[in-house]
Amino acid sequence: MLKTDIENATRAAMKSHNAALVGTLRMALAAIKNRELEKRAKSGATELTEEETMAVVKSEVKKRKDSVMEFEKASRQDLADKEKAELAILEKYLPVELSDEEIEKLIRPLAAGRVATDFGAVMGLAMKAIAGRASGDRVSATVKRMLG
Repeated sequence: MLKTDIENATRAAMKSHNAALVGTLRMALAAIKNRELEKRAKSGATELTEEETMAVVKSEVKKRKDSVMEFEKASRQDLADKEKAELAILEKYLPVELSDEEIEKLIRPLAAGRVATDFGAVMGLAMKAIAGRASGDRVSATVKRMLG
């Protein structure tokens, strides 16, 4: 579904002659296809699941965020702006991230009655419950605050 959406958006961008959009979406599709090839080599499966495709897009988003920080440190605002534009395009294909309050609401029943030494167990349950709708850093900070 996500891969199909990106392919359709790529075709539409090509028809509208939007070079920046085409380039970004092609990079995302290339990353998805590379992951499919890796999976095929390991397990013989040909298609990525929706979760695996989402993980590839998240990985591309993370790369863009890291690049923006590095370019800004190096005073290369032109390249940082280009990466920010690509980042904005890719983020459209990710689910909306949960707010801190929503994360806390999901974690509260998991952390109830646990002590700080149960951090790993609570994190595992929390990451399954949140299922990619928030970054691990934010979830970790919330769990630490609730157990702390």
